[in-house]
Amino acid sequence: MIMKTIDSTHFLLEVSIQKDIAHKDYPFNLPVVKNLSNIIFNPKVTFFVGENGSGKSTLLEAIAISLGFNAEGGSRNFQFSTKETHSDLHEYLKLKKGLTLPKDGFFFRAETFYNVSTEVDNLGYSDSSIYGGKSLHNQSRGESFLSLIENRFKGNGLYILDEPESALSPKNQLKLLVLIDELIKKNSQFIIATHSPILLGYPSADIYHIDEKSIQQVAYEDTEHYQLTKHFLNSRDKTLSNLLQE
Repeated sequence: MIMKTIDSTHFLLEVSIQKDIAHKDYPFNLPVVKNLSNIIFNPKVTFFVGENGSGKSTLLEAIAISLGFNAEGGSRNFQFSTKETHSDLHEYLKLKKGLTLPKDGFFFRAETFYNVSTEVDNLGYSDSSIYGGKSLHNQSRGESFLSLIENRFKGNGLYILDEPESALSPKNQLKLLVLIDELIKKNSQFIIATHSPILLGYPSADIYHIDEKSIQQVAYEDTEHYQLTKHFLNSRDKTLSNLLQE
């Protein structure tokens, strides 16, 4: 258990899991589930990092569903289902919420954003200023995601983002940091799973690293994402020589 002071004025305070789980199959065999006791959320930004397969996206999905968001993404008003592939982990989570309810919210997941964009069109919102006045399908992935943030996210909200960097250039990842900061100044809270060392650099964020053995809060400079990127940039020729030996 990580002992921290909890800001009860914000939206989502912590998540824990029932202790009487007997399942041994997916997703209960994932490191994030096996090692989860409780996670306390930063009132501004909380990041989850870890290798592919560690379960960070599965945990993020379960948190989102527990909060009433659609499993494939969107707001709490989105009820569509393209294919039900989500786990039942949300049934075993215990969420502790703050004294204040968010007035806005959205669950973004990179792998199903196409489906969300289709649902926006189906609901007749593609020409609405709510989503920027242009179908999300008529923009590049990066453009449509930034349009979503700039137009749909109103502030005073709880926003859950799963690998938002997947469609963004490094320059646009920096732009996303600016948009996140603007929304935080409008009393918003973010929970983000990412591989991006750029996004992870947001000041005063909490970073939880998930691996086979534990879930640990780590400093930005101690993340593998930062260290590997720094090492590669500082020693590109040597690194490539070691990796690409003939």
